[in-house]
Amino acid sequence: MMPSHRLAVRKHLGGPSLSPADLTMTFLVREDDEEPGNRPMPTFTVAELAEAIRTLDDLGVRSGKLFAGSRVRDDRATQAASPTGLMARAIRAAKKARPNFTVITENCVCSHNTSGECWLADLLGEVDVEETKEVIAAQAVTQAEAGADIIGPASMIPGSVKTVRDALNAAGHRGALLMPHLIFDSDLYGGYRATMGATPASGTRAFQLDPHRPGEAVKVAVDMVDEGADAILLEPALFTVDTLVTLKEKLGVPLMPFSVSGEYARLTERRPDGTLYVRPLAESYTVLKRSGADRIITYAAREIAEQLTA
Repeated sequence: MMPSHRLAVRKHLGGPSLSPADLTMTFLVREDDEEPGNRPMPTFTVAELAEAIRTLDDLGVRSGKLFAGSRVRDDRATQAASPTGLMARAIRAAKKARPNFTVITENCVCSHNTSGECWLADLLGEVDVEETKEVIAAQAVTQAEAGADIIGPASMIPGSVKTVRDALNAAGHRGALLMPHLIFDSDLYGGYRATMGATPASGTRAFQLDPHRPGEAVKVAVDMVDEGADAILLEPALFTVDTLVTLKEKLGVPLMPFSVSGEYARLTERRPDGTLYVRPLAESYTVLKRSGADRIITYAAREIAEQLTA
């Protein structure tokens, strides 16, 4: 068929379009008495979170991914599993605002320890794999008890997904799903790290994937599913499209690319009137959707949903 220049025909023959329900909002949460300051990325207090979720839900966005750290940090991340910590309070506020809004968490120690690493160190300064897994397992249980629907192990430590799954099952939280992060090493995380105080002291993330080795990424994703993953988060979204396509053919679980802080910064523009121009970012999400994304995790869910429903 010859391509038509007629707008009505193009819309009639077009493929599936992006909808608000395809989007998952990213929330970087701060304490209620903390000012936003000069953080590169937008943040929300617990009080602001509830209002934002009601707005999103009314627009048709049905899920959000929460990131929250600890104000008091130490080298053992002792506050990571606190039932009164910021993450637990944010989860409870989100579920109270809209009980059917799906709450997804980050399950990691990077915003809870003094080094900003995704792991805890032993006496020699090396990765203490077993202690790190114990802490993130306890953290996951706390998140589930606060009401989280989907837990997101993000350390990329081999075996950590199974450790978290076993801990959740033992604590009676079999209904809490797991969506571990499949993370490619990238310079696109800088805005997030600066905002959350999660810049690694080593300058790198030890377990993140080499972007030149996509076969390794596929193997890791398969291992995660074997360990109990119910879905896979891929990041950065636009730099993992080839892996998304491959995994769509190999795995039977939902795949959710995370459009990270660097993508948000480069593909949006703050206009003089304060509104955010998001069309280039929204256009990039059509690539993800046609490549097999089940949901797209983004900092601009509200603005894009407003554009889609206008």
